[in-house]
Amino acid sequence: MIDEQDKKVISLIQGDLPLDPRPFALLAQRLGMDEDEFIRRIKRLKERGVIRRFGATLRHQEAGFDSNAMVAWLAPADRIDQIGETFARFREVSHCYHRTPRKDWPYNLYTMIHGSSREECRLIAERLSRSAGLKEYRLLFSEKEFKKTSMKYFDLYSNCG
Repeated sequence: MIDEQDKKVISLIQGDLPLDPRPFALLAQRLGMDEDEFIRRIKRLKERGVIRRFGATLRHQEAGFDSNAMVAWLAPADRIDQIGETFARFREVSHCYHRTPRKDWPYNLYTMIHGSSREECRLIAERLSRSAGLKEYRLLFSEKEFKKTSMKYFDLYSNCG
């Protein structure tokens, strides 16, 4: 169970952190809390599995990755964890998910890959294919991005000064 203070901490760290040498001190100050307590709460939330990880979001187009594709894979059910872990080790893969197949769409494993061109994405998919011994897959290239934001679980303090 998380308390109201934990919710306030989560509300502040789920978005962009301040560009400051001590971002947690600034956020803690907004809650009337000292930096050490703020960080202790984050660590406890992580230890309890409420927070899985902190990450940075790269604006892939600005970094030279102009193309991306969702690759839908047809993976044997008895190897899906092993294959997913193999794919997740590739630096070009930003997301890797197991999903339940549907009768008209049999694919059960998905990776989001990023490259400098569609051709590079095709080559990355071929490398992934060889690494796992999978031949059945489909590349679904992104045409246009409509929204890209992180999930907001609590919005208690995100609009406060």
